[in-house]
Amino acid sequence: MASRYDLIVIGAGPAGLSAAVEAAKNGLNTIVFDENAKPGGQLFKQIHKFFGSKEHKAKIRGFDIGKELLDEANENGVKVELNATVIGLYPENEVTVRMDDSIRHYKGDSILVATGASENMVTFKGWTTPGVIGAGAAQTMMNLHHVKPGNKILMLGSGNVGLVVSYQLMQAGCQVVALVDAAPRIGGYGVHAAKIARCGVPFYLSHTIVEVTGEKAVDGVTIAQVDEHFRFVPGTEKTFDVDTVCLAVGLSPMAQLLKQAGCKMKDTPGGLVPDCDEFGATSVPGIYAAGDVAGIEEASSAMIEGKISGTVIANYLGYLDQETMEERIRELEKALASLRQGMFAPENRGKLITKTEEGIDTSMNLLEKGFLSDDEVEKYPGVTHKTGIHPVIECTQNIPCNPCQDACSRGCISIGSNITSLPVVKADKECTGCGMCVASCSGQAIFLVEEDIGGGYGTVTLPYEFLPLPSEGQKGIALGRDGKKVCEAEVLKVRSSKAFDHTNLLTMKVPSALVTEARFFKAV
Repeated sequence: MASRYDLIVIGAGPAGLSAAVEAAKNGLNTIVFDENAKPGGQLFKQIHKFFGSKEHKAKIRGFDIGKELLDEANENGVKVELNATVIGLYPENEVTVRMDDSIRHYKGDSILVATGASENMVTFKGWTTPGVIGAGAAQTMMNLHHVKPGNKILMLGSGNVGLVVSYQLMQAGCQVVALVDAAPRIGGYGVHAAKIARCGVPFYLSHTIVEVTGEKAVDGVTIAQVDEHFRFVPGTEKTFDVDTVCLAVGLSPMAQLLKQAGCKMKDTPGGLVPDCDEFGATSVPGIYAAGDVAGIEEASSAMIEGKISGTVIANYLGYLDQETMEERIRELEKALASLRQGMFAPENRGKLITKTEEGIDTSMNLLEKGFLSDDEVEKYPGVTHKTGIHPVIECTQNIPCNPCQDACSRGCISIGSNITSLPVVKADKECTGCGMCVASCSGQAIFLVEEDIGGGYGTVTLPYEFLPLPSEGQKGIALGRDGKKVCEAEVLKVRSSKAFDHTNLLTMKVPSALVTEARFFKAV
């Protein structure tokens, strides 16, 4: 006989867990199934800090958010079954689950499918060679199993996944030899690209892979430029000595169960997705979808979508009255809308945004090369000059994020009520040099600068998340925004604290004339 629950959630990722918690808080007897040995979906692979505001868990690392969700699930009595693969979704909301080499049957008064998405692959000569892996696989190896994916790696794809994983590969001790994309412009956040570029990683836009070489494992890769029709341009080939090729070329919703259940589907540029209403309800009564299975977005959005579905399901089953549901939905939709605005809003995907919301010309150098040019950076309101230590904020795109504003107790940084506004450094406020803004910036785009400390020198304080940590007095070189040598540099101090959440702050001494250019320290 099938076990019965008010709500069965398929998938213990950010959307599924958030929905389960929301439903359980409203009294629903809820169970979650996930095929993996660990819950949390992508969250436990994500060691970077989230964007958004406090309500979106901004400046908190993904795995910590995952822990918070699991704690909430446990506190609210949600049952989470792991190593449990849902293999069927049938009429009358019956699911079959493979667990411990047996098939078990469950029935739910409602079903939420939050199965996420799978990585896309691209075909090229040698694409099946061992050592060609997906970016998600690389994250799993590094951040879950603590296995180094390779030593010398080429990344294909410049969306947020490709950018974030490239940085994490470098944190794991890998050399990223190049970041390649067939598109003419970087697809992800500029702040992610900039922190890679200043480490010396070159970007090859309007390029793609021709072939991977190696008989038993990858030993090299050749790329070439493509024209506007994505055809190879003869004579533009470049070959790299690598042992791993990492692919970050998009995701496809894993909607097979929804199709099996008879839900109406629609074909979108991002893949086959269920035809849902604004609350995640499918065409089959009692079956809902949330997260990437309903359309690819960031994990922050998936968590809110999950909460919306959990709220609507509670109302559908009579656990929540209409007025209370509508009030909660308005609150959640407001939070979701704040994430879906700015340059990277869903309606702007693929578009070239030529000006910021403030009317400042978009940096084409950033979009095409991954870094701001020295002459461009001065036009942004976060870049200022003054006597004494002060923040310099090289955040140049309207992305939903405001932790820097909350981090400064002196009010040196202002974003305002619209979280996609560019940060402004207030000239009339005195900076104490505490470094909270540098540590809190999810995009690592804030530097503390003191232009003159005497003797013709100044200092630059920057975020540093690599091992081994440089030591005080260590000599090295300062790299510019383009990853090239600017000058010699000396480490004055390296500090961290619990409040910095494992973001170390490195202060280096450089010639005063170069404090506006020096943006990274490289030991020699």
